[in-house]
Amino acid sequence: MCGIVAAITNGLDARASVLHGLKTLEYRGYDSAGMAVHTGDSKLAVRRKMGKIANLEAELASNALPESDQVIAHTRWATHGAPADRNAHPHTDDGGEIVVVHNGIIENYLDLRAELVADGHVFLSDTDTEVLANLIARHMRNGNGGIDLHTAVRTALTEVHGAYALVAMCATEPGTLVVARQDSPLIVGVGDAAHYAASDMPALLHLTRDFVALENGESAISHADKMQLCSASGDWIERETTLCDWTPEQAEKGGYPHFMLKEIEEQPDVLARTAFDRFHDTEGDVVFEDTFTLTDADLRALRRIRFMAMGTSSHSAMIGRWLLAEFAELPGETLNASEFLYSPILPENDTLTVIVSQSGETADSLRAMRELQKRGGRILGICNVQGSTLAREADDLILTHCGPEVGVASTKAFFGQVTALYLLAIRVGRARGVLSTERGLELLHDLRALRPKLDSLFAPEAMAAVRQAAAFLATVPSCLFLGRGLQHPIALEGALKLKEISYIHAEGYPAGEMKHGPIALIDEHFPVVVLATPDRTYEKMISNIEEVRARSGKVIAVGVAGDQQVQNAADYFLPVPEVPPYLAPLVNVIPLQQLSYEVALALGRDIDQPRNLAKSVTVE
Repeated sequence: MCGIVAAITNGLDARASVLHGLKTLEYRGYDSAGMAVHTGDSKLAVRRKMGKIANLEAELASNALPESDQVIAHTRWATHGAPADRNAHPHTDDGGEIVVVHNGIIENYLDLRAELVADGHVFLSDTDTEVLANLIARHMRNGNGGIDLHTAVRTALTEVHGAYALVAMCATEPGTLVVARQDSPLIVGVGDAAHYAASDMPALLHLTRDFVALENGESAISHADKMQLCSASGDWIERETTLCDWTPEQAEKGGYPHFMLKEIEEQPDVLARTAFDRFHDTEGDVVFEDTFTLTDADLRALRRIRFMAMGTSSHSAMIGRWLLAEFAELPGETLNASEFLYSPILPENDTLTVIVSQSGETADSLRAMRELQKRGGRILGICNVQGSTLAREADDLILTHCGPEVGVASTKAFFGQVTALYLLAIRVGRARGVLSTERGLELLHDLRALRPKLDSLFAPEAMAAVRQAAAFLATVPSCLFLGRGLQHPIALEGALKLKEISYIHAEGYPAGEMKHGPIALIDEHFPVVVLATPDRTYEKMISNIEEVRARSGKVIAVGVAGDQQVQNAADYFLPVPEVPPYLAPLVNVIPLQQLSYEVALALGRDIDQPRNLAKSVTVE
């Protein structure tokens, strides 16, 4: 949450490139935005505006900042202090000597603020971040000229409890940016006679593709021509840069009206990128990259598998648990990562925990991972971002290769996660000897054959059906999504997508629960979205549809094209191609994503940046 971009160059004006990067990060928060520059005459200049980055651009057009080769900028998701100009970042100390941008939460900011007020400092905002600026300034002033910005930042941070990624700049120390990180993501970009910092790689892809990720407790001094990295213990260290294989074009809309629509339509290609290079066709098996070090012996020794995630990723984790049970005969559980710390402490020696996260920076998931590792547990991370904290700290890793996902409501990342979990289930099943070569070959063939079948979901007739259902759904205040077995997580995901971007209340339920409460809501004004594709629960789902119809409820049904039984029973029918039941989640989720998109479009919602949400939840 919150987006940081900073640049220091060898004399080149960095304002435009930083602003470009900031726009790329607007998905991380859009309550306010701001920019600060070093003016070159031992002064700082700051512009801040409430609302989206467009408001900041308008402010800069009428009240321009001077050209500068030292620029920091921020887009905010509000935690402490309501969205307002005074609470927008960057924040300066009361003397105007230090300016800071910050992502995270300073948990003891009230105590620090009271202490600073007692020392005579004056505060102008309601934020926790302003405490950082004044705390750094106090240490520089108390140093009698002997403490530099980096030392002051590190000293100030010893008094801070909480999470932070920050960039600091000092009026009296030109040519220097100081960055630091604890439990919030921050990367340094290495350019030609320039260095950069950002919360996420896409913000800097137009400038560089070489990055250094800061670990917890680390800080760095950036100059135009060099970067000095400091460990948590205060030692100077060196680290090789990592090459990001994403392109700037992948982080752009490419002619689409919204990132979400672009990312929905990229999903057939996500299938290919995530899966096809990993097929071991002669063995009916899967070969992951070197970051996956679990051997056949390791996998045979497992007696239980645990999945942990948050939000959309938790729905893919539910599917992963089912697939591991089905293909590998390995029982398991799915937990909300934020609740894990309050669960009973159990032995971990025969358990693998799979943590699923699009960004690899989800705060609750990372905290759960570290707690498990303290208990001796082994972590397999599944994420989309190479170089993220999960990718670096997990014991094993499967990357989904989806490319950057910018729309706040996740679509293609979910698709990539489910695909990766399908591959994992095959690998574990083969290693444990419960999945034959022949069955493995069938499963791989089915996944490869899925790619051309997905095209029908984007055909004009399929989209016309989605838009017809969306026009009706846009008129109601609330609805229900029902699914059974593997379709229950898809019902949850469909409901989540609808409420995220249309603000219509929606609940996903296992269909067997309908008669245990939700049926009381059903009348002619309360629609039900039903997942009714062929599997072992098909007849039960038909019964659910009839129960809804008997109470005058409207039915939007996802069913196989040509299935007259479902089509005749539904008020609105969303056709999908017929696929094996274990691949149906990948097919059925797409019309639900499209449905939520079209409903939000009809209601005039801000689809890519829905209210109150941010792409990466990096604070607990």
